[in-house]
Amino acid sequence: MSEQAEIQFGREICGDLDSAESREWLVTNGIGGYASGTVAGSQTRRYHGLLVAALQPPVGRTQLVAAIDEIAHYAGKDHSLATHHWASGAVDPQGFLLVEDFHLEGTQPVWAYTLADALLEKRVWMRQGENTTYIQYTLVRGSSAVNLDLKALVNYRDFHSLTRAGDWRMKIATVEHGIEVQAFDGATPFYLKSSSAACEPRHEWYLGCYFGEETSRGLEDREDRLFAALFRAKLQVGASVTLVATTDANALLDGETTAAERANHDMKLFTAWQEKHEALAAEAPSWLWQLILAADQFIVKRRPLEEPDGRSIIAGYHWFGDWGRDTMIALPGLTLATGRGEVAKQILLAFSRYVDGGMLPNNFPDAGGKPEYNTVDAGLWYFESIRQYFASAQDLATLQRLFPVLAGMIDAHVKGTRYNIHVDPADGLLFAGSPGVQLTWMDAKIGDWVVTPRTGKPVEVNALWINALETMAQFARLLGKPGEGYEILAAKAAKSFQEFWNAERGCCYDVIGVPGAGNDGSLRPNQIFAVSLLGSLLTLEQQKSVVDVCARHLLTSHGLRSLAPGEPGYTGHYGGGPRDRDAAYHQGTVWGWLLGPFALAHFRVHKDREAALRFLEPLGRQIYSSGLGTLSEIFDGDVPFTPRGCIAQAWTVAEVLRAWQELAAKP
Repeated sequence: MSEQAEIQFGREICGDLDSAESREWLVTNGIGGYASGTVAGSQTRRYHGLLVAALQPPVGRTQLVAAIDEIAHYAGKDHSLATHHWASGAVDPQGFLLVEDFHLEGTQPVWAYTLADALLEKRVWMRQGENTTYIQYTLVRGSSAVNLDLKALVNYRDFHSLTRAGDWRMKIATVEHGIEVQAFDGATPFYLKSSSAACEPRHEWYLGCYFGEETSRGLEDREDRLFAALFRAKLQVGASVTLVATTDANALLDGETTAAERANHDMKLFTAWQEKHEALAAEAPSWLWQLILAADQFIVKRRPLEEPDGRSIIAGYHWFGDWGRDTMIALPGLTLATGRGEVAKQILLAFSRYVDGGMLPNNFPDAGGKPEYNTVDAGLWYFESIRQYFASAQDLATLQRLFPVLAGMIDAHVKGTRYNIHVDPADGLLFAGSPGVQLTWMDAKIGDWVVTPRTGKPVEVNALWINALETMAQFARLLGKPGEGYEILAAKAAKSFQEFWNAERGCCYDVIGVPGAGNDGSLRPNQIFAVSLLGSLLTLEQQKSVVDVCARHLLTSHGLRSLAPGEPGYTGHYGGGPRDRDAAYHQGTVWGWLLGPFALAHFRVHKDREAALRFLEPLGRQIYSSGLGTLSEIFDGDVPFTPRGCIAQAWTVAEVLRAWQELAAKP
């Protein structure tokens, strides 16, 4: 196995508050829950916390345990390990100044605090399949014992919200090894326990906790937290104490056992990839191994009644749930590229239960409830995911199960379905759009203003539509079913695809047939799929021109811009309040996931494997900044292409993994 990336920082990062807080860690539990914070030990977002539990897996995410305030008593001195920002502007305590080293072990964050001649380690992990977080402290060295006071700060709120204490009194009851907390009647109880620390229940509100990242996003930025219990422990050199935060009254308290489980889980992920790609493992860059672990963080259980083993994909951390489009784009890279074909099958079968009107859900509301179907491309990406799954697994039995679902989806698009999505009988191309609705992946909407409406025949939607028809014709041949209708419609639509060619600019129109406006010639990256998908929708000369135009105007170190500089509306910085951010989201902001299709398209036309692989390298190295060990959602369109949005995005990680694997396997 090639050496895994060493994500490690010393005092030059840990001791500088801005640098330490710009780097965030994330651990997950496979059912939608997570824990996350910063290298500094502070929480800069409302989404940070030690136990953000998925109470209706994989959604219903609720912050239960916000933080642990630690005070280490050693050699006659008190050392506060925590770092807190307050609404007054104070930073107190400043535990980041004690951090000598921070590193990741797999995805597990590990801090080393120096207390004079003593060294105290702290690490955090979660147990797979449970809303359970482990926080462990180990005295690595010292000339005497350390006495630890661990103050548990709790909450009970939707992870998008913030808390005001008021006269709120939670029920805190003593149980064996710790406390049970019930925030109010009907709330899910949760527990704080330790097998080796004494526990004293408390009920004191800490007022005015401040989140700087929320200020920069133009949102409410402060809340209150409840000090619910004090745990006390005495550590001799070499000894550990583990604090367990959980919704399971019978959660395992043994830190050593659960830490070993976590390490074994990670090793199985590496083994699955190596067995799938043994010939490629030796040349894999170190960051690729870390992305194999990152890929697993997005895969969660979603169990429709008919598919008890169903899975789904969280689109991004911290705030996205599982989205149909994101799931289908990310599925090949997160599962097939990592040697986890069975997981791919579980996701594809689970989503087949949610097909309605020929469409896949756009998203599942985080509070639960009925899925929403306002997307034209999620269903089309479903065909591509199934095509790649079958190419990898040769699973005729699953294809047989899914074929009627896919056939119904094609029929629904031909007849017409929601939001005026229908095939134009004149040219076989797919039209989509209704006033006030955004149906493509460029989906920002502010009130009634759809920022990039794209009503008409979008270029990537029709590349995917033709790909779906050709895929169905292939599947029909494999299964001995009638497929002539798919072949005829695919040929008609493919011939009509030349309508997208903008000879004046040497690339494709972004949308044709825009009602009342004709064709949209904005220079956007969506045309790259006309080259990166398997079909030949453009001539070789046109394909090369598309790639070269995208390379000159849209390509950055971390992805493709969503709009070229110089185009009307181009915005090179993503920031400010919700309106400013949504207005910039697809108007120049760089999207990391697009780098995968670009690299594959570049290879297709230039046949230079090494050059194509080099495009992925700068984005791969982003595992050392922003979201540690993973890749961000978006970046500024202007230099230095600062990471923005979610610190961990499924399709960014997936498309880098998929593209690297495909390119590395090329002769």
